[in-house]
Amino acid sequence: MWAVHRRLDSLRGSTIVLGISNVVILILGASLLIIDYKSCDRHGMVPFTAVTLASAVRLAAMLNTAIAQEATARNILESPEISVIDTVVRHERRMRYLKWNWWTRFATIVTILQFLGAIYLLVHLYKSAYHQDTSNECLLGVVSRDNRWEKNILAVFVVVVSVVAIIQCFAGSDVLRWRSFYSTEDTVWRAHYREVFDLGMREALCCLGRSKYLTASEDDEVYSVAKVLGDLVAYRASGTGHLELLTGLALFQRHVNSPKHDDEGLGAAPRGRMDEAVSLHRFAEAAYTGPLLDVGRNPFLFPCTWVYRQGILTPWSWNRMPNLEGDNWWRGHATAFLRYLNLPPEALRKGRVSQRRCEAAYFIVVLHELHSVVIVVRGTETPEDLLTDGLCKECPLSTDDLDGLIKNNHTKFDARQGIDPHYGHSGIVEAVRDLFLQIDGSPTDDSGDNESAQRGFLSSLMGPGCECEGYSIRLVGHSLGGAIASMLGIRLYGRYPNLHVYGYGSLPCVDFEVADACSDFITSIIYDNEFSARLSVRSVLRLRVAALTALSEDEKTDNALIFRLAHQFLFLNKHLTVRDRVQGPQPIEAGYSRKRELDNKSLLLNKAGMKSTVIDINNRDIRSPLEPGNSMVKNSLDDPVSEFLDTVPDSDSSSDKDPVEMFLPGLVIHIVPRKNDFLKPIWKSWRAQEAAESFRAYVADRQSFRDIVVCTSMFLDHFPWRCRNALHKILANQDLASPT
Repeated sequence: MWAVHRRLDSLRGSTIVLGISNVVILILGASLLIIDYKSCDRHGMVPFTAVTLASAVRLAAMLNTAIAQEATARNILESPEISVIDTVVRHERRMRYLKWNWWTRFATIVTILQFLGAIYLLVHLYKSAYHQDTSNECLLGVVSRDNRWEKNILAVFVVVVSVVAIIQCFAGSDVLRWRSFYSTEDTVWRAHYREVFDLGMREALCCLGRSKYLTASEDDEVYSVAKVLGDLVAYRASGTGHLELLTGLALFQRHVNSPKHDDEGLGAAPRGRMDEAVSLHRFAEAAYTGPLLDVGRNPFLFPCTWVYRQGILTPWSWNRMPNLEGDNWWRGHATAFLRYLNLPPEALRKGRVSQRRCEAAYFIVVLHELHSVVIVVRGTETPEDLLTDGLCKECPLSTDDLDGLIKNNHTKFDARQGIDPHYGHSGIVEAVRDLFLQIDGSPTDDSGDNESAQRGFLSSLMGPGCECEGYSIRLVGHSLGGAIASMLGIRLYGRYPNLHVYGYGSLPCVDFEVADACSDFITSIIYDNEFSARLSVRSVLRLRVAALTALSEDEKTDNALIFRLAHQFLFLNKHLTVRDRVQGPQPIEAGYSRKRELDNKSLLLNKAGMKSTVIDINNRDIRSPLEPGNSMVKNSLDDPVSEFLDTVPDSDSSSDKDPVEMFLPGLVIHIVPRKNDFLKPIWKSWRAQEAAESFRAYVADRQSFRDIVVCTSMFLDHFPWRCRNALHKILANQDLASPT
């Protein structure tokens, strides 16, 4: 009896409602078919028979989904953490999730059929009732007869079918509550979502033509990304749902004022770097040789634009284009790259557009008129690029990775290298190591033989007596391409001192010491609030806490619920920094202080302005911390929300278990819009051109980009043409301001 009660308790509320409703549909539909069986021909019985049978199939699908869901949950509970070498258990778990996933999809198909059946019944009953249809065709003739109870049964049948169809569209396919199995077990929730993300990404990659990922059984890069995503969704163990987290983010965006930028920063952006950044930005854009660039700029005419850039309409020029690695048979990617830059074919010397695991697409261009060699690295455009982005856990950097800094006498980086290890974005580090072998390395570089280290393509192009001897090297890239170009520049700087890197909207990819040491030859340009420059594991974890804080500040939010979530988070976040309880109660100034402002004012959590409460777990006393007799320094058991905020990973205090904070490499230049003064007389801003935005650029502190800015433009600001337009306007204004 207890087992039956437990099984019923694990059912979702929507499952019970939908189960009873489908049973009602099945009974009513069978009754109507039996009543009018003699008056119905086979053609007229088909719609009603299909709707009735769909309910029976839906019930069977719900039963099988529940069985598969329970088996999947049991498998996770038995071994939440699987060893990498335990391939048998790993395969069994994947099969369990695959079976559950297929049953949920089958239930979704049945839901769609029921929805279409409900629309069919409503349309035909409307015609019969309001257009005086006296047809006796099967059940539609019921509305024109005088038998009231038959009309009532038909009305109830149609109403229930319509309501059930609508509810099923929003209820989802899950039959059981995952929480009834997983409760608040943090490791179990992580393992569950790792498998969910792993299966979803593999199927998405298979639909995009990467079928090899669907059959892979080893722990490859897809599973590595799934593990990261599973860790980020671990808030489910605290009782927080996905909608609750989104609500917290919406409240956080509403409560925090518009981002304010430091008017002075660390000084004005250097004119020389800005001029070169403007001229090289077009190369970073041109690297997007697929349709992605055209979709963003020409949302309606992008097929025509892409066909033109690919040179499909000019077959006589195909053989004249360079043959890049992985290019299509008409050499469209090389054509698109050169056509966007308006360069001759001989300018493009080497490149790659085909990709595998952690490989970057790149182009090498020789500009004789500028005595420069430009290495362009493409940003995120393919599923393989997304996997490289997702491999965001830190990995230690080797001496080869830091070769340019160690050999450079100005940075004195060699003295620090032997003391503390340095870290980088693991996906980017692996892509840079592969790209270095493509451009200027060889498999024998680790042997220490200087001669073998000079066998690369770049050395043969720029070495003594070669074609480009004495030329400067410029590495450029946008987004992921900017981060890869920056780390590649760190490795090449020891060989080619006349090198500079320009990254636009780059990802944080190295620790603070490495990022600061390469300011002389790397420039990272960030446009306004773009998310990529602030995206890291630690920033996502802090954003999750900010959402919880915003929920606790909202007057309409249940404070007891927020207290429960925060108290459970204290138990769940084992990988975060926890204060040493031996030291006793900590002051509120520690961690996220109510008087401490983050360097990034866009994510300012000024605790002095919060309507926070102090909650006592024992007597449920909820009172303001400003009331008389209530000390500002509370024990952690009395104020779990404050303690949870103290456990958030922070750059100022971290432990060995925390993910390493990643920073933007080099000199960081921040471009922000500056709207015209709204007090300006209307006759001075009559024209639309004068009412447009102007921009300013200043050297920013890299630590001000640690936290994600939640705003409506955080994704739109990442489009490369926004940064390009701002750079050109800044340069034009500087030219106008300079003396003639």
